Amino acid sequence: MTEIPRSADKLVDFILNTPGVIEQVKASPENTLRKVAKEVTKELPTPALVVDRWIYRIVVLALGIVAIIAILGAILLSAKTPSGATIQIPDVLTALGAAAIGALAGLLAPSPATK
Repeated sequence: MTEIPRSADKLVDFILNTPGVIEQVKASPENTLRKVAKEVTKELPTPALVVDRWIYRIVVLALGIVAIIAILGAILLSAKTPSGATIQIPDVLTALGAAAIGALAGLLAPSPATK
């Protein structure tokens, strides 16, 4: 099984295996670490969300379907209940709908990094 490269591991390997970098880190840690981090992250694979937009679309579609089914299920249960009787919507239905709507809000809201 291939191990997924981690940026922290690559950074440590680069610093320890490249001659003279440790001395540069000791002399000017902030500038050197930023420069080395840019160099190391060039070699890392691009995240799947950036490369394959269909993954994002499928997740949003699936969460939307779950939210709609939960809402329609609650409406259907309340419509089928005879008038005057108390209705008890299952907790699972409420939890699924709330979780799907919350996940959609988290996915569709702009991230703080992108302004």
